[in-house]
Amino acid sequence: MPVHFVDLNERGASKGELQRFVQKFGIDALVDRSSKRFLELGLGPSRYGPERWLDILMDEPLILMQPLVRNQNKLTIGGASDVEWKAWVAEGIK
Repeated sequence: MPVHFVDLNERGASKGELQRFVQKFGIDALVDRSSKRFLELGLGPSRYGPERWLDILMDEPLILMQPLVRNQNKLTIGGASDVEWKAWVAEGIK
């Protein structure tokens, strides 16, 4: 299975890529409220709408919940998705 890794320290995710995840999971699932950068920015009490959060996530990719994984049209967020990843690999072996 080919892998394309994006280092968020070097480059943030595109708006279109993030919107795929927002459509499936909602904007709140993408915001890592326990990340060091989220806390540094003092965003805890923030009550922004989805579009503003999307802009913030593009400017501050280190507050994204990670990993964000896409396999064609299938998406997962966070480390609790290894069961799903194994299913993807099994599908590719067939």
